[in-house]
Amino acid sequence: MMKTRPVGVEEEFLVVDLETRRLTPLAQAMLDRLPEEGFAAELQRSVVETNSTPREALGDVRDELVRLRRALVSAAEPIGAGAIASGTSPLTGVEGHVITPGERYEYLSDSYRLLAQEQLVCGAQVHVEIDDRDVAVLAAQRVEAWLPPLLALSASSPYWLDEDSGHASSRALGWQRWPTAGPIGPFVSAADYDRTVEDLVASGVIEDRGMVYFDIRLSAHVPTLELRVCDSCPLVDDVVLLAGLFRALIARESESVMRGEASRAERRPALLRAAGWRAARSGLEGDLLSPIDSRPVPAPRLITWLLDDLRPTLEALGDWSVVSELADAALRRGSAAARQRAAVALHGRAEDAVDLLLKETRAG
Repeated sequence: MMKTRPVGVEEEFLVVDLETRRLTPLAQAMLDRLPEEGFAAELQRSVVETNSTPREALGDVRDELVRLRRALVSAAEPIGAGAIASGTSPLTGVEGHVITPGERYEYLSDSYRLLAQEQLVCGAQVHVEIDDRDVAVLAAQRVEAWLPPLLALSASSPYWLDEDSGHASSRALGWQRWPTAGPIGPFVSAADYDRTVEDLVASGVIEDRGMVYFDIRLSAHVPTLELRVCDSCPLVDDVVLLAGLFRALIARESESVMRGEASRAERRPALLRAAGWRAARSGLEGDLLSPIDSRPVPAPRLITWLLDDLRPTLEALGDWSVVSELADAALRRGSAAARQRAAVALHGRAEDAVDLLLKETRAG
């Protein structure tokens, strides 16, 4: 079997008032009821983050995510709050726009103004361990062409500031406004990557390495590659699916780098950005761009092809059965964005989309 790399997940959750279904700045009140390990504040006081312990088996990854979600819900409900895992909230409200106290968050608010004020978005970040940083940098650039299908699978943010954005992931569009967001590279080595990060910090545009927001990046703190394109997912199984697919992509492309093989995927920045926009636009309900030739392909067909293409790697990792079953289920359900729209269309109430998200977030 191929070397199994530990996987860790950071999930961000929006905090809503259970009565109004709108965002509420109760993240710190929840954190006061939770252990320090595994839970953290975010820029907005209506967002809380969980950090899982790295695990090798996908079943253990799922158990860890469920444990953290269960604790989060238990801390929220006694104070009249709920946690929803989605890229944005169907309902916001002025109480949701409150910056968390602290020097770093005050810096972000003062420096980025509109971007920080509207940063009511949540993502699911997946970390995969990789020790050789030179291999990591080269593998990351090969993997990024395959990331739009992962964004489509996660798309859960059709609403932006209480309006239907017309996109499946408005979070992805809002996130691209940050100065370091977008494709990684081109870099020829870890040293080349580090020089660019140092120059970005020296420029004053960002304060530190943690503000490098490439779609896939070398973690500033641990020896991992970090996936950063995905919305938070209401269903925990979709997070496990993303973790399995991302780990397989890292494993396959790392092996190819070490064997000196050429990449098969499209790597022109303009087409990478177009593919990302296409995934954010329609999620699982429209076309995606093929990572090989950038031609439009219906999302379910492309993701099924991606699974087949990754099957040898997934089998070598022992993940094929789990990942293929989760992918089939995700394609049958459709995107979380489409499910929210369907809930709203039934009675014309955005509150129904929030209720759906509350239910699905608890469902693990």
